Amino acid sequence: MKKRIGSYPRVRIEGGGRTVVSQAGGVLLVETVRKAGLDTAISAALTPWRKARTVHDPGKILLDVALAVALGGDCLADVAMLRAEPAVFGPVASDPTVSRLVDTLAASGGKALAAIRSARAEARERVWRLADREAPDGGGSVTVDLDGVLVIAHSDKEDAAPTWKRTYGHHPLMGFVDHGPGGTGEPVAALLRPGNAGSNTASDHITATRQALAQLPKKYRRGRRTLIRTDSAGGTHDFVAWLAQRGRWLSYSVGMTVTDAIHQHVLKVPASAWTAAVETGGEIRDGAWVAELTGDVLDGWPNDMRLIVRKERPHPGAQLRLTDADGMRLTCFATNTVDRPIAELELRHRLRARAEDRIRAARATGLHNLPLHRTAQNRIWLEIVQIALDLLAWMPMLALTGKARCWEPRRLRLRLFTAAGQLVTTGRRQTLRLARHWPWTGHITAALDRLTQLPNPG
Repeated sequence: MKKRIGSYPRVRIEGGGRTVVSQAGGVLLVETVRKAGLDTAISAALTPWRKARTVHDPGKILLDVALAVALGGDCLADVAMLRAEPAVFGPVASDPTVSRLVDTLAASGGKALAAIRSARAEARERVWRLADREAPDGGGSVTVDLDGVLVIAHSDKEDAAPTWKRTYGHHPLMGFVDHGPGGTGEPVAALLRPGNAGSNTASDHITATRQALAQLPKKYRRGRRTLIRTDSAGGTHDFVAWLAQRGRWLSYSVGMTVTDAIHQHVLKVPASAWTAAVETGGEIRDGAWVAELTGDVLDGWPNDMRLIVRKERPHPGAQLRLTDADGMRLTCFATNTVDRPIAELELRHRLRARAEDRIRAARATGLHNLPLHRTAQNRIWLEIVQIALDLLAWMPMLALTGKARCWEPRRLRLRLFTAAGQLVTTGRRQTLRLARHWPWTGHITAALDRLTQLPNPG
Protein backbone atom coordinates (compact mmCIF):
# COMPACT_ATOMS: atom_id res chain seq x y z
CA MET A 1 0.00 0.00 0.00
CA LYS A 2 1.46 3.36 -1.05
CA LYS A 3 1.55 6.41 1.20
CA ARG A 4 -0.28 9.42 -0.14
CA ILE A 5 1.95 12.48 -0.54
CA GLY A 6 0.38 15.88 0.06
CA SER A 7 0.78 18.81 -2.32
CA TYR A 8 2.47 21.00 0.31
CA PRO A 9 5.21 20.16 2.82
CA ARG A 10 4.30 19.88 6.49
CA VAL A 11 6.16 22.44 8.56
CA ARG A 12 6.41 22.38 12.33
CA ILE A 13 5.42 25.72 13.85
CA GLU A 14 7.04 27.11 16.98
CA GLY A 15 6.78 30.55 18.53
CA GLY A 16 9.56 32.48 20.20
CA GLY A 17 11.73 33.55 17.22
CA ARG A 18 13.43 36.80 18.22
CA THR A 19 15.53 37.83 15.25
CA VAL A 20 12.94 37.41 12.48
CA VAL A 21 11.47 40.65 11.11
CA SER A 22 8.12 40.64 9.31
CA GLN A 23 7.37 43.32 6.69
CA ALA A 24 11.11 43.86 6.37
CA GLY A 25 10.62 45.48 2.98
CA GLY A 26 8.89 48.32 4.80
CA VAL A 27 12.35 49.83 5.34
CA LEU A 28 11.95 51.21 1.79
CA LEU A 29 9.08 53.40 2.99
CA VAL A 30 10.94 54.36 6.18
CA GLU A 31 13.96 55.46 4.16
CA THR A 32 11.69 57.38 1.76
CA VAL A 33 10.21 59.26 4.73
CA ARG A 34 13.70 60.14 5.91
CA LYS A 35 15.01 61.31 2.53
CA ALA A 36 11.87 63.32 1.80
CA GLY A 37 12.16 65.09 5.15
CA LEU A 38 8.52 64.23 5.78
CA ASP A 39 9.16 63.16 9.38
CA THR A 40 10.71 66.46 10.41
CA ALA A 41 8.20 68.50 8.38
CA ILE A 42 5.13 66.87 9.93
CA SER A 43 6.63 66.90 13.42
CA ALA A 44 7.28 70.64 13.12
CA ALA A 45 3.80 71.27 11.67
CA LEU A 46 2.04 69.40 14.49
CA THR A 47 4.08 70.94 17.32
CA PRO A 48 1.08 73.03 18.52
CA TRP A 49 -0.79 69.77 19.24
CA ARG A 50 2.00 68.20 21.30
CA LYS A 51 1.24 68.34 25.01
CA ALA A 52 3.92 68.89 27.60
CA ARG A 53 5.79 65.80 28.86
CA THR A 54 4.28 63.54 26.21
CA VAL A 55 6.31 60.52 25.14
CA HIS A 56 5.19 60.20 21.53
CA ASP A 57 5.51 62.94 18.92
CA PRO A 58 2.21 63.68 17.08
CA GLY A 59 4.02 63.76 13.74
CA LYS A 60 5.55 60.33 14.34
CA ILE A 61 2.16 58.92 15.38
CA LEU A 62 0.49 60.21 12.21
CA LEU A 63 3.31 58.86 10.04
CA ASP A 64 3.11 55.47 11.75
CA VAL A 65 -0.57 55.18 10.85
CA ALA A 66 0.21 56.26 7.28
CA LEU A 67 2.95 53.61 7.04
CA ALA A 68 0.53 50.98 8.33
CA VAL A 69 -2.00 52.02 5.66
CA ALA A 70 0.71 51.91 2.97
CA LEU A 71 1.54 48.36 4.09
CA GLY A 72 -2.09 47.30 3.71
CA GLY A 73 -3.88 48.45 6.89
CA ASP A 74 -7.37 49.91 6.75
CA CYS A 75 -8.00 51.19 10.27
CA LEU A 76 -6.16 52.93 13.12
CA ALA A 77 -5.64 49.65 15.02
CA ASP A 78 -3.52 48.25 12.18
CA VAL A 79 -0.63 50.33 13.47
CA ALA A 80 -0.01 47.24 15.65
CA MET A 81 1.98 45.67 12.79
CA LEU A 82 4.54 48.47 13.19
CA ARG A 83 4.50 48.23 16.97
CA ALA A 84 5.53 44.58 16.66
CA GLU A 85 8.74 45.54 14.81
CA PRO A 86 10.44 48.30 16.85
CA ALA A 87 13.82 47.50 15.27
CA VAL A 88 12.51 48.76 11.91
CA PHE A 89 9.83 51.29 12.82
CA GLY A 90 10.97 52.53 16.24
CA PRO A 91 8.66 53.08 19.21
CA VAL A 92 4.99 53.15 18.20
CA ALA A 93 2.20 54.67 20.27
CA SER A 94 -0.60 52.58 21.76
CA ASP A 95 -4.04 52.38 20.15
CA PRO A 96 -5.67 54.74 22.70
CA THR A 97 -2.90 57.32 22.11
CA VAL A 98 -3.42 57.13 18.34
CA SER A 99 -7.18 57.50 18.76
CA ARG A 100 -6.82 60.49 21.08
CA LEU A 101 -4.51 62.25 18.62
CA VAL A 102 -6.98 61.81 15.76
CA ASP A 103 -9.76 63.22 17.96
CA THR A 104 -7.56 66.17 18.94
CA LEU A 105 -6.63 66.98 15.35
CA ALA A 106 -10.25 66.59 14.23
CA ALA A 107 -11.40 69.02 16.93
CA SER A 108 -9.03 71.73 15.68
CA GLY A 109 -11.13 72.38 12.60
CA GLY A 110 -9.11 73.23 9.52
CA LYS A 111 -5.92 74.22 11.37
CA ALA A 112 -4.54 70.69 11.68
CA LEU A 113 -5.47 69.88 8.08
CA ALA A 114 -3.66 73.02 6.88
CA ALA A 115 -0.58 72.10 8.92
CA ILE A 116 -0.46 68.55 7.55
CA ARG A 117 -0.96 69.74 3.97
CA SER A 118 1.78 72.34 4.35
CA ALA A 119 4.22 69.63 5.50
CA ARG A 120 3.24 67.40 2.59
CA ALA A 121 3.78 70.23 0.09
CA GLU A 122 7.22 70.94 1.57
CA ALA A 123 8.24 67.28 1.30
CA ARG A 124 6.77 66.97 -2.20
CA GLU A 125 8.88 69.84 -3.51
CA ARG A 126 12.00 68.20 -2.09
CA VAL A 127 11.15 64.79 -3.56
CA TRP A 128 10.61 66.29 -7.01
CA ARG A 129 14.00 67.99 -6.79
CA LEU A 130 15.63 64.68 -5.83
CA ALA A 131 13.84 62.81 -8.63
CA ASP A 132 15.03 65.38 -11.21
CA ARG A 133 14.05 64.11 -14.68
CA GLU A 134 11.95 61.30 -13.21
CA ALA A 135 9.71 63.81 -11.41
CA PRO A 136 6.19 64.60 -12.70
CA ASP A 137 7.43 68.05 -13.76
CA GLY A 138 10.48 66.66 -15.57
CA GLY A 139 9.05 67.88 -18.88
CA GLY A 140 8.40 71.38 -17.55
CA SER A 141 4.67 70.90 -16.95
CA VAL A 142 2.34 69.22 -14.44
CA THR A 143 -0.99 67.49 -15.07
CA VAL A 144 -3.61 67.28 -12.30
CA ASP A 145 -6.61 64.98 -12.74
CA LEU A 146 -9.79 65.61 -10.72
CA ASP A 147 -12.30 62.81 -10.23
CA GLY A 148 -14.97 61.76 -7.77
CA VAL A 149 -14.79 58.57 -5.72
CA LEU A 150 -17.69 56.68 -4.18
CA VAL A 151 -16.83 55.27 -0.74
CA ILE A 152 -19.40 52.83 0.61
CA ALA A 153 -20.49 53.12 4.25
CA HIS A 154 -21.73 49.97 5.98
CA SER A 155 -23.07 51.87 9.00
CA ASP A 156 -24.80 55.16 9.72
CA LYS A 157 -21.78 57.47 9.69
CA GLU A 158 -21.96 61.24 9.75
CA ASP A 159 -22.73 62.72 6.28
CA ALA A 160 -23.26 59.28 4.76
CA ALA A 161 -26.09 59.47 2.24
CA PRO A 162 -27.53 57.67 -0.80
CA THR A 163 -25.29 58.05 -3.84
CA TRP A 164 -26.14 58.42 -7.52
CA LYS A 165 -25.28 54.74 -8.01
CA ARG A 166 -27.97 53.75 -5.49
CA THR A 167 -25.38 52.85 -2.86
CA TYR A 168 -24.86 54.48 0.54
CA GLY A 169 -21.80 56.36 1.73
CA HIS A 170 -19.63 59.33 0.81
CA HIS A 171 -18.58 61.00 -2.44
CA PRO A 172 -15.08 62.54 -2.03
CA LEU A 173 -13.60 64.62 -4.85
CA MET A 174 -9.91 63.85 -5.31
CA GLY A 175 -7.02 65.20 -7.35
CA PHE A 176 -3.97 63.28 -8.57
CA VAL A 177 -0.75 64.38 -10.24
CA ASP A 178 -0.22 62.21 -13.32
CA HIS A 179 3.27 60.66 -13.51
CA GLY A 180 2.80 59.73 -17.16
CA PRO A 181 3.28 56.32 -18.80
CA GLY A 182 6.53 55.71 -16.93
CA GLY A 183 5.10 55.99 -13.43
CA THR A 184 1.96 56.05 -11.31
CA GLY A 185 0.64 59.19 -9.61
CA GLU A 186 0.32 60.96 -6.29
CA PRO A 187 -2.68 62.56 -4.53
CA VAL A 188 -2.80 66.33 -4.10
CA ALA A 189 -6.43 66.93 -3.07
CA ALA A 190 -9.19 65.12 -1.20
CA LEU A 191 -12.44 66.92 -0.49
CA LEU A 192 -14.75 64.85 1.70
CA ARG A 193 -18.39 65.22 0.66
CA PRO A 194 -21.70 63.54 1.50
CA GLY A 195 -22.82 60.67 -0.68
CA ASN A 196 -25.50 62.81 -2.34
CA ALA A 197 -23.05 65.58 -3.36
CA GLY A 198 -23.57 66.64 -6.95
CA SER A 199 -21.09 65.60 -9.62
CA ASN A 200 -21.24 68.95 -11.44
CA THR A 201 -20.81 71.18 -8.37
CA ALA A 202 -18.47 73.94 -9.56
CA SER A 203 -17.65 75.20 -6.06
CA ASP A 204 -16.37 71.75 -5.05
CA HIS A 205 -14.18 71.55 -8.16
CA ILE A 206 -12.76 74.99 -7.41
CA THR A 207 -12.02 74.03 -3.80
CA ALA A 208 -10.35 70.77 -4.84
CA THR A 209 -8.29 72.59 -7.48
CA ARG A 210 -7.13 75.13 -4.88
CA GLN A 211 -6.04 72.26 -2.63
CA ALA A 212 -4.19 70.61 -5.51
CA LEU A 213 -2.39 73.79 -6.58
CA ALA A 214 -1.29 74.43 -2.99
CA GLN A 215 0.48 71.06 -3.03
CA LEU A 216 2.56 71.93 -6.10
CA PRO A 217 5.82 73.92 -6.14
CA LYS A 218 5.07 77.65 -6.34
CA LYS A 219 6.00 78.00 -10.01
CA TYR A 220 3.17 75.60 -10.94
CA ARG A 221 0.40 77.18 -8.88
CA ARG A 222 -0.64 79.39 -11.78
CA GLY A 223 0.20 79.55 -15.47
CA ARG A 224 -0.13 77.42 -18.58
CA ARG A 225 2.46 74.87 -17.39
CA THR A 226 -0.20 73.35 -15.11
CA LEU A 227 -2.96 71.37 -16.81
CA ILE A 228 -6.23 70.65 -14.98
CA ARG A 229 -8.08 67.65 -16.43
CA THR A 230 -11.58 66.53 -15.50
CA ASP A 231 -14.39 64.45 -16.90
CA SER A 232 -17.73 65.99 -17.84
CA ALA A 233 -18.45 66.71 -14.16
CA GLY A 234 -16.07 69.68 -14.45
CA GLY A 235 -17.67 71.03 -17.63
CA THR A 236 -19.56 73.89 -15.99
CA HIS A 237 -19.49 77.60 -16.84
CA ASP A 238 -18.38 78.65 -13.36
CA PHE A 239 -15.48 76.19 -13.12
CA VAL A 240 -14.14 76.84 -16.62
CA ALA A 241 -14.42 80.61 -16.06
CA TRP A 242 -12.47 80.23 -12.80
CA LEU A 243 -9.72 78.27 -14.55
CA ALA A 244 -9.44 80.89 -17.30
CA GLN A 245 -9.56 83.87 -14.95
CA ARG A 246 -7.04 86.62 -15.70
CA GLY A 247 -3.92 86.21 -13.57
CA ARG A 248 -4.50 82.48 -13.15
CA TRP A 249 -4.43 81.32 -16.78
CA LEU A 250 -4.29 77.61 -16.03
CA SER A 251 -4.40 75.17 -18.91
CA TYR A 252 -7.43 72.93 -18.83
CA SER A 253 -8.90 69.93 -20.61
CA VAL A 254 -12.45 69.51 -19.35
CA GLY A 255 -15.01 66.97 -20.47
CA MET A 256 -18.31 68.40 -21.68
CA THR A 257 -21.78 66.93 -21.78
CA VAL A 258 -23.05 66.44 -25.34
CA THR A 259 -26.04 68.76 -25.31
CA ASP A 260 -28.67 69.07 -28.04
CA ALA A 261 -26.89 72.18 -29.37
CA ILE A 262 -23.58 70.32 -29.64
CA HIS A 263 -25.35 67.37 -31.23
CA GLN A 264 -26.87 69.59 -33.91
CA HIS A 265 -23.48 71.17 -34.67
CA VAL A 266 -21.87 67.73 -35.00
CA LEU A 267 -24.45 66.77 -37.63
CA LYS A 268 -23.41 69.82 -39.70
CA VAL A 269 -19.66 69.09 -39.65
CA PRO A 270 -18.56 68.19 -43.19
CA ALA A 271 -16.71 64.94 -43.77
CA SER A 272 -13.54 66.81 -44.77
CA ALA A 273 -13.36 68.46 -41.32
CA TRP A 274 -12.92 65.17 -39.46
CA THR A 275 -9.36 64.14 -38.55
CA ALA A 276 -8.34 60.61 -37.62
CA ALA A 277 -7.71 60.11 -33.90
CA VAL A 278 -4.30 58.84 -32.85
CA GLU A 279 -2.82 56.50 -30.23
CA THR A 280 0.09 57.14 -27.87
CA GLY A 281 2.62 55.71 -30.32
CA GLY A 282 1.43 58.03 -33.09
CA GLU A 283 -0.46 55.39 -35.04
CA ILE A 284 -4.02 55.95 -36.25
CA ARG A 285 -6.82 54.93 -33.87
CA ASP A 286 -9.08 52.63 -35.82
CA GLY A 287 -12.67 53.81 -36.17
CA ALA A 288 -12.29 57.17 -34.39
CA TRP A 289 -12.24 60.75 -35.70
CA VAL A 290 -12.07 64.22 -34.12
CA ALA A 291 -13.27 67.67 -35.19
CA GLU A 292 -13.40 71.16 -33.70
CA LEU A 293 -16.72 72.93 -33.27
CA THR A 294 -17.05 76.68 -33.80
CA GLY A 295 -19.81 79.23 -33.96
CA ASP A 296 -22.59 80.07 -31.55
CA VAL A 297 -22.09 76.81 -29.63
CA LEU A 298 -19.22 78.65 -27.86
CA ASP A 299 -21.35 81.61 -26.77
CA GLY A 300 -21.09 82.28 -23.04
CA TRP A 301 -17.77 80.47 -22.64
CA PRO A 302 -14.26 82.02 -22.33
CA ASN A 303 -12.97 83.57 -25.55
CA ASP A 304 -9.99 81.26 -25.99
CA MET A 305 -11.90 78.02 -25.36
CA ARG A 306 -11.82 75.31 -28.03
CA LEU A 307 -14.56 72.69 -28.24
CA ILE A 308 -13.40 69.36 -29.68
CA VAL A 309 -15.66 66.39 -30.36
CA ARG A 310 -14.76 62.79 -31.09
CA LYS A 311 -16.90 60.22 -32.86
CA GLU A 312 -16.04 56.56 -32.59
CA ARG A 313 -17.57 53.25 -33.51
CA PRO A 314 -19.01 51.77 -30.29
CA HIS A 315 -17.56 48.59 -28.88
CA PRO A 316 -19.46 45.38 -29.72
CA GLY A 317 -22.51 45.14 -27.50
CA ALA A 318 -22.42 48.81 -26.41
CA GLN A 319 -25.72 50.66 -26.59
CA LEU A 320 -25.94 54.02 -28.30
CA ARG A 321 -27.31 57.06 -26.50
CA LEU A 322 -29.79 59.66 -27.72
CA THR A 323 -26.92 62.13 -28.18
CA ASP A 324 -24.96 59.77 -30.45
CA ALA A 325 -25.14 60.27 -34.19
CA ASP A 326 -24.98 58.07 -37.30
CA GLY A 327 -24.19 54.98 -35.26
CA MET A 328 -21.17 56.69 -33.67
CA ARG A 329 -20.48 57.28 -29.99
CA LEU A 330 -19.90 61.03 -29.37
CA THR A 331 -17.71 62.53 -26.64
CA CYS A 332 -16.72 66.15 -26.21
CA PHE A 333 -14.20 68.21 -24.26
CA ALA A 334 -13.06 71.81 -23.97
CA THR A 335 -9.52 73.14 -23.76
CA ASN A 336 -7.65 76.45 -23.98
CA THR A 337 -4.51 74.97 -25.58
CA VAL A 338 -4.18 76.60 -29.00
CA ASP A 339 -0.78 75.53 -30.33
CA ARG A 340 -1.35 71.78 -30.77
CA PRO A 341 -3.33 69.68 -33.31
CA ILE A 342 -6.78 68.57 -32.23
CA ALA A 343 -5.88 64.87 -32.54
CA GLU A 344 -3.02 65.36 -30.09
CA LEU A 345 -5.26 67.31 -27.71
CA GLU A 346 -7.90 64.56 -27.86
CA LEU A 347 -5.27 61.95 -27.01
CA ARG A 348 -4.08 64.07 -24.10
CA HIS A 349 -7.61 64.29 -22.76
CA ARG A 350 -8.22 60.58 -23.28
CA LEU A 351 -5.21 59.79 -21.10
CA ARG A 352 -7.24 61.17 -18.19
CA ALA A 353 -8.38 57.55 -17.86
CA ARG A 354 -5.20 56.96 -15.83
CA ALA A 355 -7.02 58.67 -12.96
CA GLU A 356 -9.10 55.49 -12.68
CA ASP A 357 -5.87 53.62 -11.89
CA ARG A 358 -5.12 56.12 -9.13
CA ILE A 359 -8.61 55.63 -7.68
CA ARG A 360 -8.13 51.86 -7.72
CA ALA A 361 -4.83 52.29 -5.87
CA ALA A 362 -6.52 54.58 -3.35
CA ARG A 363 -9.26 52.02 -2.69
CA ALA A 364 -6.52 49.46 -2.00
CA THR A 365 -4.80 51.93 0.36
CA GLY A 366 -7.26 52.87 3.05
CA LEU A 367 -10.08 54.30 0.93
CA HIS A 368 -12.12 51.13 0.68
CA ASN A 369 -14.16 52.60 3.50
CA LEU A 370 -13.96 55.48 5.98
CA PRO A 371 -13.35 53.73 9.33
CA LEU A 372 -14.31 56.55 11.70
CA HIS A 373 -17.75 57.85 12.59
CA ARG A 374 -17.53 61.66 12.51
CA THR A 375 -16.80 63.66 9.38
CA ALA A 376 -14.01 65.66 11.06
CA GLN A 377 -12.26 62.41 12.01
CA ASN A 378 -12.60 61.01 8.50
CA ARG A 379 -11.04 64.18 7.09
CA ILE A 380 -7.94 63.35 9.13
CA TRP A 381 -8.15 59.78 7.84
CA LEU A 382 -8.23 61.10 4.26
CA GLU A 383 -4.99 63.00 4.95
CA ILE A 384 -3.45 59.81 6.34
CA VAL A 385 -4.50 57.94 3.18
CA GLN A 386 -2.93 60.66 1.04
CA ILE A 387 0.36 60.45 2.97
CA ALA A 388 0.38 56.68 2.42
CA LEU A 389 -0.27 57.15 -1.30
CA ASP A 390 2.45 59.81 -1.44
CA LEU A 391 4.97 57.35 -0.04
CA LEU A 392 3.83 54.62 -2.42
CA ALA A 393 4.42 57.04 -5.32
CA TRP A 394 7.64 58.66 -4.08
CA MET A 395 9.47 55.43 -3.25
CA PRO A 396 9.24 53.97 -6.80
CA MET A 397 10.01 57.37 -8.30
CA LEU A 398 13.21 57.70 -6.25
CA ALA A 399 14.33 54.09 -5.96
CA LEU A 400 12.83 51.75 -8.57
CA THR A 401 13.54 51.48 -12.28
CA GLY A 402 11.92 49.93 -15.33
CA LYS A 403 8.52 48.29 -15.03
CA ALA A 404 8.81 48.22 -11.24
CA ARG A 405 8.17 51.98 -11.21
CA CYS A 406 4.61 51.29 -12.39
CA TRP A 407 3.79 48.65 -9.78
CA GLU A 408 0.57 49.44 -7.94
CA PRO A 409 0.25 49.16 -4.14
CA ARG A 410 -0.93 45.54 -4.06
CA ARG A 411 2.05 44.39 -6.12
CA LEU A 412 4.50 46.45 -4.08
CA ARG A 413 3.19 44.81 -0.91
CA LEU A 414 3.22 41.30 -2.33
CA ARG A 415 6.72 41.48 -3.81
CA LEU A 416 8.66 44.00 -1.75
CA PHE A 417 7.09 44.97 1.57
CA THR A 418 6.13 41.49 2.77
CA ALA A 419 9.69 40.18 2.42
CA ALA A 420 10.97 38.73 5.71
CA GLY A 421 14.38 39.44 7.15
CA GLN A 422 16.71 38.45 9.94
CA LEU A 423 18.02 41.07 12.35
CA VAL A 424 21.69 40.53 13.13
CA THR A 425 23.48 42.54 15.82
CA THR A 426 27.25 42.90 15.54
CA GLY A 427 28.86 45.22 18.05
CA ARG A 428 26.58 48.27 18.18
CA ARG A 429 25.32 47.93 14.62
CA GLN A 430 22.11 46.17 13.58
CA THR A 431 21.89 44.64 10.12
CA LEU A 432 18.72 43.44 8.43
CA ARG A 433 19.43 40.43 6.23
CA LEU A 434 16.81 39.63 3.63
CA ALA A 435 16.09 36.12 2.38
CA ARG A 436 18.47 35.28 -0.45
CA HIS A 437 15.95 33.03 -2.22
CA TRP A 438 13.21 35.71 -2.35
CA PRO A 439 12.84 36.58 -6.06
CA TRP A 440 12.68 40.34 -5.45
CA THR A 441 15.42 40.74 -2.86
CA GLY A 442 17.57 42.29 -5.59
CA HIS A 443 14.93 44.95 -6.19
CA ILE A 444 14.82 45.78 -2.49
CA THR A 445 18.58 46.03 -1.99
CA ALA A 446 19.09 48.04 -5.19
CA ALA A 447 16.28 50.42 -4.20
CA LEU A 448 17.78 50.88 -0.72
CA ASP A 449 21.15 51.64 -2.28
CA ARG A 450 19.61 54.36 -4.46
CA LEU A 451 17.79 55.87 -1.48
CA THR A 452 20.94 55.79 0.65
CA GLN A 453 22.88 57.72 -2.00
CA LEU A 454 20.39 60.59 -1.97
CA PRO A 455 21.34 63.63 0.15
CA ASN A 456 19.77 63.99 3.55
CA PRO A 457 17.39 66.90 4.23
CA GLY A 458 18.84 70.12 5.52
